[in-house]
Amino acid sequence: MKSAVLRAGRVIVLLAVAVTLFFGLRVPQAIGDLRAKNENIRQLQKENADLEKELLDKRDRVRKLRDNRSEQELEIRRQLRYQREGETSIILPEQKPAQ
Repeated sequence: MKSAVLRAGRVIVLLAVAVTLFFGLRVPQAIGDLRAKNENIRQLQKENADLEKELLDKRDRVRKLRDNRSEQELEIRRQLRYQREGETSIILPEQKPAQ
């Protein structure tokens, strides 16, 4: 009887050591993975917020162009480089940034 209890105790202790080693080795790696995933989530949320702001700006720009005749005229003149009679335009070449 005593040997059966000792044997059961040894098995329980070995199982406890094995479980402790298993989780002790896996938990730090899991914590690192969790931190990396959280950082990735934050980055994607920031990117999503930036895209949402850009979308709202573009919607506002489209609304202005649709509703405001003077905005339409300015945009046409800017894109097509039209000018009114008697106006003088000076177009400067694009400068390359200094390196």
